[in-house]
Amino acid sequence: MSARFTPVALPLEGPVLLERRRFSDDRGYLTRLFDPLDLAAFGWDGPVMQVNETGTLKAGIVRGMHFQHPPHAEIKLVTCTAGRILDVAVDVRRGSPTFLRHVAVELSADNARSLLIPRGFAHGFQALTDDVRLVYVHSASHQPDAEAGLHPEDPALGIAWPLAVHGLSPRDLAHPPITSDFAGVAA
Repeated sequence: MSARFTPVALPLEGPVLLERRRFSDDRGYLTRLFDPLDLAAFGWDGPVMQVNETGTLKAGIVRGMHFQHPPHAEIKLVTCTAGRILDVAVDVRRGSPTFLRHVAVELSADNARSLLIPRGFAHGFQALTDDVRLVYVHSASHQPDAEAGLHPEDPALGIAWPLAVHGLSPRDLAHPPITSDFAGVAA
């Protein structure tokens, strides 16, 4: 087990909520955002192919629910470095006993938590404050021909967004409702 990352139990197997240890003194603190050796214990088994930052200007904006089909499926480590978000991961693994169930956790600049999202999960978030910044570490590069998503307000997902949803991108608005023929993705 890692001395830098402590797992917090979640009601869904797969995603791992991690508390990052802060090393503090009178100058401030240091916290490790990513270490593949430490994170291997929690399911990180890929290379780092991309590190991205997003900025979201207004509370209530939702981005997601995004995933990539195999062989471009990716592991994501999501960390909030400014503001607060509700971070959501939805199980889209074909045949999974928790298919289409989700976990939702608050990540903030203050709570020193990150969410590790395995392959086979769609990801999205809602800004709970203005001026939110996230850092994403991805195990696979973005492949437009492999990208897919779910509408974040689809009743089949049952996500209780805490604020009125607004600011969906045209791409996110265009995701069709989940129907009985949605089989998910190969795990």
